[in-house]
Amino acid sequence: MRALPVLSLLLALLAPPALAEEAPLLAAKVSSGALPPEAQRLPDEPRKVVVDAETGREPGKRGGTLRMLMAEQNDLRMMTVYGYARLVGFNRKLELEPDILAGYENEGNKVFTLHIRPGHRWSDGSPFTAEDFRYQWEDVIVSPEMARGGIDPALYAGGELPKFEVVDPLTVRYTWATPNPMFLTALAGARPLDVYSASAYLKKFHAKYADAQALDAMVKAEKVKDWQSLQIRKARSYRPENPDLPTLQPWMNTTRPPSERFVFDRNPYYHKVDQNGVQLPYLDRVVLSIAEGSIIPAKVGSGEADLQERYLRFSDYTFLKEGEKRNGYSVKLWTVGKGSAVALYPNLNSVDPDWRAVFRDVRFRRALSLGIDRSEINEALFSGLAQVSANTVIPGSPLWREELATAYAGFDLDQANALLDEIGLKRGPGGLRQFPSGKPMNLIVETTGESTMETDVLELVRDSWSKLGVKLLTRTSQRDIFRSRIGAGEIIMSVWAGVDNGAPTPDWNPKEFVPADPYNLQWPAWGNYVFTQGKAGEKIEDPKAARLVELQAEWMLAADEDAKRRIWDEILDIQADQVFSIGIVTATLVPVVVSNRLHNVPDEGISSFEPYAYFGVYEMDAFWMDGK
Repeated sequence: MRALPVLSLLLALLAPPALAEEAPLLAAKVSSGALPPEAQRLPDEPRKVVVDAETGREPGKRGGTLRMLMAEQNDLRMMTVYGYARLVGFNRKLELEPDILAGYENEGNKVFTLHIRPGHRWSDGSPFTAEDFRYQWEDVIVSPEMARGGIDPALYAGGELPKFEVVDPLTVRYTWATPNPMFLTALAGARPLDVYSASAYLKKFHAKYADAQALDAMVKAEKVKDWQSLQIRKARSYRPENPDLPTLQPWMNTTRPPSERFVFDRNPYYHKVDQNGVQLPYLDRVVLSIAEGSIIPAKVGSGEADLQERYLRFSDYTFLKEGEKRNGYSVKLWTVGKGSAVALYPNLNSVDPDWRAVFRDVRFRRALSLGIDRSEINEALFSGLAQVSANTVIPGSPLWREELATAYAGFDLDQANALLDEIGLKRGPGGLRQFPSGKPMNLIVETTGESTMETDVLELVRDSWSKLGVKLLTRTSQRDIFRSRIGAGEIIMSVWAGVDNGAPTPDWNPKEFVPADPYNLQWPAWGNYVFTQGKAGEKIEDPKAARLVELQAEWMLAADEDAKRRIWDEILDIQADQVFSIGIVTATLVPVVVSNRLHNVPDEGISSFEPYAYFGVYEMDAFWMDGK
């Protein structure tokens, strides 16, 4: 046999494996004529995803089935979160860019013009056009007949809804009189704002378009109250339980509930390709098996999942590591995206007059924070791998600054005791501090009892606070009761996780740091007052808290990112200085189990619902499996 030239031989060795003309799952359908060839299924201008050494990824081969474990049928929504096909979405740098859309224009956060990709189709092959936006707007969102549950707040600006226009078959426009800075981030959210739907399919369930007798028969067959309930059930896209509903996501559900095993097959009309023009997703199929949440770590450790983060905790890490070689997977450690793994929330709206008075004194909040030995907690509960921090943004956020994390987060009993002395909280029998009324400072911290981590943290905080003359007691109640008692001011202090989105960008609404929500644990009555525009709750009496509300209002009107960043910086500075909540540690870790056959999963990442959508921002549609 004639030898190849040296250069040709090297190129052959270095070249990636040849890719099949069609994805294995679809090849037979294409051969039989049941499905058009790939070139005819792609949009005229598909979105290109670069997977190369510079991005830390490699072009893959198509095919393979990915196994994941979930605890309930509601977890089907995670496929929409993980798949992360959005009109606009965040990239790994948390920059917004077009995804499903070919492009968009933003005029001062007031006028948004959205351009649809020519030739883009739903998973059933029907065209994706402006009609899908018009139907969702006119026949669902603002239709009086469909008014159930209200309209998403992200569609309001200055208390008004936008003017909606169909500019042409591939262009739509939303226009507000005042800026709406939430619109794009809502479209990019882990639970995206629904502004379009599969109208060609859904019209058969809408009284405006369907035959009345046929619609009535379907209502009876589905055993629902009316056609509106039928429409809602059939249109549910975030939790994709209806296998007949067309989708734009990378995988589509093929299993009708109830079931203990849900199969998601590749969307043959998906809009993305890699740099070689190969249609994504690489994976042919994702299978979600339902199991009891408490046994999911054990099942993962025995090799029953190819990719798993959900229902795993840092405490599972050692056990999971032990199974690596035996079961052909590796355990990566990703950073949890919350502002703090555990945080304490003094209720500034407590009905107890003594506790309300001291909690509204910033010196008391600072003293409690300084009286926590976070390094001890980090070593004891997180093997020293977390970071001591206040409850603020994390290093994965472009808004992070070190001084925000370290504010009143050091362990300084002398300074803490000096602050308590300065307030006039004298020690009584046994060294326990007393209110001016003479009542001892027995501080009851309430919990739902759902997290052993919270319980363990409180045990260690109890020891250090005893040196301040503050006795920490705990009480447990069910979540619903816990929430209602917070709102009623009956809970003095609570324990919960820190801010949910620890990695916001300047474009993200700063609502988690502002008393504007009745569910905020540290100021529920103030939040209710702002949320209801003064119709309920209590007027804010703290000037710093009131300033936060003013800043959020300014953010809503900000026309550019520089203005929004300045507002965010002031909000975070106030939070750091005022210690409205007390963070413990951040950058805690969660195990992510990855099959050795699965490629392009980052070794490090941030695990959070917003804005990362867990695997979503890391482009799960570019993960691939080999046949080894």
